[in-house]
Amino acid sequence: MIIYQVFTRLFGADRQDCVPNGTKAQNGCGTMQDFTAKALDEIRRLGCTHIWYTGIIEHASKTDYSAIGIPADNPDVVKGEAGSPYAIRDYYDVDPDIARKPGQRMHEFELLVQRTHRAGLKVIIDFVPNHVARQYRSDAKPADVKDLGEGDDVSQTFSSGNNFYYLSGEQLHLAGIKSGSTYHEKPAKATGNDNFSAWPGPGDWYETVKLNYGIDYLSGRQAHFSPTPDTWHKMLDILLFWAAKGIDGFRCDMAEMVPVEFWEWALPQVKTAYPDIIFIAEVYNPALYRDYIHRGHFDYLYDKVGLYDTLLNVCRGQSTQAIPACWQSVDDINGRMLNFLENHDEQRLASDFLLGDARTALPALLVSSLMPRPFMLYFGQELGERGMDAEGFSGLDGRTTIFDYWSVPSIRRWRNKGRFDAELMSPDELALRGCYRQILALRQQKVFAEGGFFDLMYVNAHLHRQYAFIRFCGKKFALVASNFSNAEETVSLNLPEHFFAFAGIEEKKELTLTNALDGKKITIPFNSTEHITLTLPAHLGVVLS
Repeated sequence: MIIYQVFTRLFGADRQDCVPNGTKAQNGCGTMQDFTAKALDEIRRLGCTHIWYTGIIEHASKTDYSAIGIPADNPDVVKGEAGSPYAIRDYYDVDPDIARKPGQRMHEFELLVQRTHRAGLKVIIDFVPNHVARQYRSDAKPADVKDLGEGDDVSQTFSSGNNFYYLSGEQLHLAGIKSGSTYHEKPAKATGNDNFSAWPGPGDWYETVKLNYGIDYLSGRQAHFSPTPDTWHKMLDILLFWAAKGIDGFRCDMAEMVPVEFWEWALPQVKTAYPDIIFIAEVYNPALYRDYIHRGHFDYLYDKVGLYDTLLNVCRGQSTQAIPACWQSVDDINGRMLNFLENHDEQRLASDFLLGDARTALPALLVSSLMPRPFMLYFGQELGERGMDAEGFSGLDGRTTIFDYWSVPSIRRWRNKGRFDAELMSPDELALRGCYRQILALRQQKVFAEGGFFDLMYVNAHLHRQYAFIRFCGKKFALVASNFSNAEETVSLNLPEHFFAFAGIEEKKELTLTNALDGKKITIPFNSTEHITLTLPAHLGVVLS
């Protein structure tokens, strides 16, 4: 599985002269129809199997769609002009920004799912279970569904029958965010990042309110799961609603902030109705990993605090000897960890805040994408997108904004108004995308798709800027050696006797192998008694098979 995460609103945005903090009218906005058959084919030919359309569900925004019954939200509780896709305003609707005809937005989404499937790709969308927009209101919910908060006893700070947490008698104060705010909320609701005060600050998720899954946070996190909390039923209904649209998976935002008992109850019911659907959890606490897989029934978890953080540190100079501990610590659930080098939360690899040059991350790509795990990349990563625009609310932070109407320079050049003809792309962009395509294509080979994994670092303790491992399947194998150094390096590599016994591969005096990255052949000793000498190009490596 290779997931291409794309921020839907920005993919087709073509305006070159965007204005910081600009409106939709000023800066334009991409739509679902920008994902043409040609665009999807280009994504598939990169090696991707799934596409995660980020920002599908209707969220808070300063843009007025009163003509179709969706007025703008109070600007004091919206981040940026476009708003955050994680401040959901209506769980049962598609965001009008991304529709060419906003009044037909759900139909356009259904066509997008069909178009994506015809292109040979599967569809993932966000499920945001922990919090909703301050002014949540569903105008698209089915007639028999009660809205979130409808029927809540607002005099109760906590009740398992309530969908929200209320600070009884207190008014929400946004003074630390905007003086003279015109937004009024009384009683105040708890803020999405578990802030149970009426005074959220600029660093809080002040545009959201926390959903109540039956945990009384103010009384020592006591659980009240019997009878089943009302929120559980409503969120299960939402999952089933979107699953019925023919999607193939959910990426569940901040899943660890929702009790595992909910997932344990809900996911089997969804999977019974839709057996092939997958669930990916954003979980950052390693102590919770196995709970959310074994009890919570998640298929995959983010590996952010393990492999992502470590590879980034190795790119910056840390020893590669730190890498084995990443997979060893989760060896029992290794295939359930989702690798990535970029996503919408993280700074761009090529930004001045991280590496400054996307090519220096290629050895990390070899490691992250050729391990026996699913892999995800963020749109523009394969082009060296730098994320160095000061778009507005997002600011100059090395990230591609999720709050503003904007255009992504590398994507704009690659798309070239939907022609995808490479006419506007720089030589560096063409070369980098070609390298990504070449490496990701290797994952379709059986040795990488199904093969075993053997880490060579324990018998090569002298390596600190290189990382080597072997993937094997039957009598076939591939030796991967990545070089994090900024210079070409000639290294000596040992193969332990244990590898040959473990993989069931016979030792040889020598073998002639082909480097999949340049087609060149190399003859090496292939046994446990002689050293292998390899010359590795700077910021890359070899894949010998």
